Amino acid sequence: MADRSAKIQRQTKETDISCELNLDGTGKYEIDTGIGFLDHMLSHLGKHGKLDLVVKAKGDLQVDAHHTVEDIAICLGECLNKAIGSKKGIARYGHSSVPMEDALANVSVDLSGRPNCVYNVEYRTDKIGDFDVQCLQEFLRSLSNTGKFNLHINVPYGINSHHIAEAIFKALGQALAEAVKIVGTDVPSTKGKL
Repeated sequence: MADRSAKIQRQTKETDISCELNLDGTGKYEIDTGIGFLDHMLSHLGKHGKLDLVVKAKGDLQVDAHHTVEDIAICLGECLNKAIGSKKGIARYGHSSVPMEDALANVSVDLSGRPNCVYNVEYRTDKIGDFDVQCLQEFLRSLSNTGKFNLHINVPYGINSHHIAEAIFKALGQALAEAVKIVGTDVPSTKGKL
């Protein structure tokens, strides 16, 4: 099997980020973004997606978390695209429904090459600890845009904001694991290209 891993380094005036992703991993992760809650979410993404994931980031957190969160998502999306390669043989689609105590997250992905993020999520709080919940949508939208895939997230119910976010990232990991799985030898499209 071809190597399905990638490394990306991104440096701007606002952030300095390195990201490594192995699609055929075991769920090992090493995350240090300077944003504790995001570290927690990315750990779930790697663990439940059986993705080996390394993310190191330094950002202008004295401003707020927005730039760092967005740029990490950009790096991760680039890694995903690079690691998937030609998309020959992948399942392409993935879905997962994950309960987390009071919350349920349904996540579907299509590694189509066409970015789109549908985000039907309501939180009862504006923050989780000191983390702004708006940054979660920004992360997922940027990941979908840079990774060039359809991402649909629906949370029909949930009370605790932490539980809602955690269910989303666990479900996203599982959905991606399903979508990148090798199930054949051709590109899964009638067009012959994704």
